Amino acid sequence: MTATANPGSPSAGPVPELPPEAVEEWRTEEAELIELLARTRQRLGGVAAFRIGPRPTVLVTDPEAVQHVLGRHPERYVKRSHRARAIAGDGVLSATGDAWKRQRRMLQAQFTGPGMRRYEQRIAAAARRTADRWAGYARTGERVDIGAEMRHFALDTIWRALTGHPLDAATERELDRIPAVVAALPQLPDGDHARDAVAGDLARIDAVAHAAIDAARRREDGPDGPGVLRDLLDAAEEHPEYTDRLIRDELVTLLVAGHETTATTLTWLHLLLDAHPGARDRALAAGPEGSPERREAVQALVSETLRLYPSAWILPRHAIADDTLAGHRVEAGTDLLVCPYLTHRDPALWPDPERFDPGRFTAGGTRPAHLGAYFPFGLGARACLGTQFALRESTALLELLLPAHEVRFLSTPPGAAYSITVRPDGPAPAVLTATGGR
Repeated sequence: MTATANPGSPSAGPVPELPPEAVEEWRTEEAELIELLARTRQRLGGVAAFRIGPRPTVLVTDPEAVQHVLGRHPERYVKRSHRARAIAGDGVLSATGDAWKRQRRMLQAQFTGPGMRRYEQRIAAAARRTADRWAGYARTGERVDIGAEMRHFALDTIWRALTGHPLDAATERELDRIPAVVAALPQLPDGDHARDAVAGDLARIDAVAHAAIDAARRREDGPDGPGVLRDLLDAAEEHPEYTDRLIRDELVTLLVAGHETTATTLTWLHLLLDAHPGARDRALAAGPEGSPERREAVQALVSETLRLYPSAWILPRHAIADDTLAGHRVEAGTDLLVCPYLTHRDPALWPDPERFDPGRFTAGGTRPAHLGAYFPFGLGARACLGTQFALRESTALLELLLPAHEVRFLSTPPGAAYSITVRPDGPAPAVLTATGGR
């Protein structure tokens, strides 16, 4: 790849563009967007363009170009209004500019470094709750949907972190509307009409959010003490921009981002283990229960799942200044799509990329060193705040479930659905068998 030149370099040429007939062929097939992106990358390389409207959209999958856009120059390549604004409002996921910087600073300490320690007991309690429920399913032979089980766990975990309380059945019933709203987001109209289209579901979610805010204001702490919501209310005493509306938006943002992606990852992981049962056996054989060796092996299962099905499978950006990217001109006003999904499946970076191989992420594995080659939670200033939280909760649950149960799927989803996340396209019913632990 050509080295990145300075903005406005006269030697820079246009980004290579997919010919119109290739785009029209894709449209005729009524295929998924991912198929057009894959076709563009395959024909033209890691920085390439296609045109559906009047202006070209630039696809970025080359790791050096990824690092340039997301890591080195986020001030040139910005997020615009996020589709999630329909549900998350002005929360940190969809905020931009100075507002985003303030909100990011406020939340960063909660989910990184020492701030993570306050959640260890809450994560462990949610994992034990799920493990106990699975033990009951194994005794009765009850059929369960693995996707629903993983959503319950992830929602319970983030609810404990936000409010200090375990998830109760009534709250879960109301928040069960979140996945439906998230799945609908790409098809919603732009602007205020987006909220109107899902108004009924949003009203139920809002009622839960405002009840939680009121409880936190009354200092009704849970068994493990206050949660993030209390910190947001305390911040409002010094920062008037933290109105009840913004606190609601942050709460819903964290609920959406904090459970939907984790639940999807864990569902994919169980489906992958069903197709590759030896991976589970190797992880359990890596070391005894509680050992660093087993934890590393379990974490590798999660990391490899995230390679194949990254939490953020596509990251839209908008160029606000002229630039040179990988030797190509990018004009101000250009839309870009950075695509972890395709970068993670690039055979030049990942040998045999379609193969599920957790060994890539263990000692002596073949993971590429470039930062832009693996970024399932994004990269740079706008990378996911909850990365550590998501990895910790996933590992904690799997350390309990994998030794104790084998999952036998009765049917599996036919493929993937590419929405805000890339998720299994359908239910995943299964029965559980107790193994007695290893």
